[in-house]
Amino acid sequence: MTTDNGRFDLLLQGGHVIDPANEIDGPADVGIRDGKIAAVGQGLSSTNAARVADVSGLYVTPGLIDIHSHHFGYSAWIFPDEYAFPNGTTTVVDAGGAGYKNFHEFKTEIIDKAQVRVLALLNIVGGGMLGVVEQDASEMQAPPCADRIMEYPDLIVGVKAAHHKYGWESVDGAMEAGEISGKFVMVDFQPRKERTYRQLILEHMRPGDVHTHMYGQHIEQLDASKVVPDYMWEARDKGILFDVGHGGGSFWFRVAKPCMEQGWRPDTISTDAHKGSFFMPRATMPMTMSKLMNLGMPLNEAIFRSTVEPARVIDRPELGALSPGAEADVAVFELEKGDFGFIDSGLASMRGTQRLLAHMTIRTGEVVWDLNGITRPDWASQGEYIRLD
Repeated sequence: MTTDNGRFDLLLQGGHVIDPANEIDGPADVGIRDGKIAAVGQGLSSTNAARVADVSGLYVTPGLIDIHSHHFGYSAWIFPDEYAFPNGTTTVVDAGGAGYKNFHEFKTEIIDKAQVRVLALLNIVGGGMLGVVEQDASEMQAPPCADRIMEYPDLIVGVKAAHHKYGWESVDGAMEAGEISGKFVMVDFQPRKERTYRQLILEHMRPGDVHTHMYGQHIEQLDASKVVPDYMWEARDKGILFDVGHGGGSFWFRVAKPCMEQGWRPDTISTDAHKGSFFMPRATMPMTMSKLMNLGMPLNEAIFRSTVEPARVIDRPELGALSPGAEADVAVFELEKGDFGFIDSGLASMRGTQRLLAHMTIRTGEVVWDLNGITRPDWASQGEYIRLD
């Protein structure tokens, strides 16, 4: 932990900090100055703090990173700020909404206008997620895809292959673009007799590539005896990564529970958030994490797989940590205890005893979500106020 008793624009005082990147899991204060993390430690002085928020009884974490969500192209996309900030999420990765032909439009209309950090996986399909075009193999051109990635290397963190119903053109084209650009590939895959899941993860994907929708009922990850097959472990040993990608059709309790019980856990937690998954399955980061926690994942692991690990996968290690000097992207959660219900993609329910609720989200030092107004002064002491700073 680090201490700094200087000036703070905002001091989060009295919380329990979980910052896996810096191996912090215990009581600590967090001081923010000039949009950066200034200090993390116990007993930080509030004398020179412009604003103090009492977060006693709450967990303070790095802002969450959702590496699979939808904010462009796909007909059910959600504007990123409206989805992310109420859910403690400060970085989202749009998963293939745009291809090389329309990435400029995505940048102008969404990325440049959003306050949340928006990164992208570029679809191997030139037109992105425009329905029928995703079945057109002539749209799957690796060189122009790679060229667009290298034009925006800080915004485009990888390649996406998805929804193609035939052959290996989408997957192999994405791998080629990934090789040229030096980026990882995320694959959304529908197995067929002529192209199996085993072939995908053992023969077509590279170390560092990600299969998303790992608990989908359409994936061949449990044999007839509900046992995770050996080839899955072989792929993980090879360096293939596995992502949740909850969505409206890719997370079933009947799949996740036996997998979790056998230690088949995700490398990264993500939501595949869009209009079709936002309301009933509640595919948000805190709710997806809560479902996994009620299936046996400890809280600190859920935070790790929602901050440190996704930051590593997208090669942005400066994110997902409360390191002094890092941008102050911070989330504050309550871990509610009680009797709760959760819904999966099959619209079945599961009872649970714990649930994460986002109380506050801070993006580059600015409070953008404050559920209970704990950073704001009481109205009765403010006189004839119009709008407080």
